[in-house]
Amino acid sequence: MASQVHAPAHVPAQALAFEFATATRIVFGAGKLAEVPAAVRGLGGTRALVVTGQRSGRAAPLLAALAAAKIGAVTFAVAGEPTVELAREGTATAAAEGCDVVVAMGGGSAIDAGKAIAALLANGGDPLDYLEVVGRGQALSRPAAPFVAIPTTAGTGSEVTRNAVLASKEARVKASLRSPLMLPRLAVVDPDLLAGAPPEVLASSGLDALSQLIEPLLSSRGNPLTDGLAREGIRRSARSLRRAVLDGPDAPARDDLAVASLLGGLCLANAGLGAVHGFAAPVGGMFDAPHGAVCAALLPAVLEVNLRALRARSPAHPALPRFDEIAALVTGRPGAGAAEGIAWVRELCRDLAVPGLRRYGMSEADLPAVVEKAKAASSMKANPLPLTDEELTEIAAASL
Repeated sequence: MASQVHAPAHVPAQALAFEFATATRIVFGAGKLAEVPAAVRGLGGTRALVVTGQRSGRAAPLLAALAAAKIGAVTFAVAGEPTVELAREGTATAAAEGCDVVVAMGGGSAIDAGKAIAALLANGGDPLDYLEVVGRGQALSRPAAPFVAIPTTAGTGSEVTRNAVLASKEARVKASLRSPLMLPRLAVVDPDLLAGAPPEVLASSGLDALSQLIEPLLSSRGNPLTDGLAREGIRRSARSLRRAVLDGPDAPARDDLAVASLLGGLCLANAGLGAVHGFAAPVGGMFDAPHGAVCAALLPAVLEVNLRALRARSPAHPALPRFDEIAALVTGRPGAGAAEGIAWVRELCRDLAVPGLRRYGMSEADLPAVVEKAKAASSMKANPLPLTDEELTEIAAASL
């Protein structure tokens, strides 16, 4: 009897169609920071707003290189997670100083702030004119001002995404300013910038990156390009994250974490995310909680509840075999099953001392409000299947 040939599980019944968009140019490699001034000059930049994280001293080599290239620079520090108010302030500074290019060097907060400032500098108006969920959601009409993204952490992948996450203090939620016109003109990923990163930063950002690879692989909007990138990123993250945090990031580990973060950004921008990031937006808006740490706390429970919901309500769902595939990638054992993969993720979080959300002030009393806001988050739309209020509550409670 001839054996049957089955189509791959993730291929939809209709004709395959997808879009893939990213930064105009990606430069990756140790020491590539040195190429930024020439690239800025190539973009027509003569005076840069340099957006930094809280430790603006890390940008000193970049500022010196820009000065040597006769490119003016004005610094703008982002002390915490970017807010609507901060985007307004940064845009006003850039306009007043006559900046014609925005360069962001830092973690996801600095890059998201820079991305928002570049968009507003070119389009005018207020952030709330364009912000999703809590704003008016208007579309940008003009390409953002030339924007260069230089990540110094390996987590968000913001250097290759088309959105900037801003917190609204009034609404107590985070939402995105989103448009293809916001894609960076240049992303410079220099793994050497991870040297000396604190272990807790490597842990939270690395687990954020891992979630941004796992969720797109399970996403209802995945495609062959994002699937391949996610697999490679998961493999690299799994083999290097624990070692980098516990023993310090040597050069091979820095390469792996930087690649994993970059691939995660490419995946999330083109395939969406899921319940981890659906929760991360309201939790980050309601509490003073770093985005990466929130994602790390949520990841094990989201995987567990999603797996159970799929088995119960959609046993033929194409995402189900992906749980076994993820297990094989993270454990390094080809025959590993879904439960082993989730156990590996849970053990990794324990080994890296990931705190629960209670650490940031969230309690059982907050669960109903968190669940209501999570249901409205844009990331929740790409979860493999809709989750019930009871399932969402279970995830939030288990992540405390």
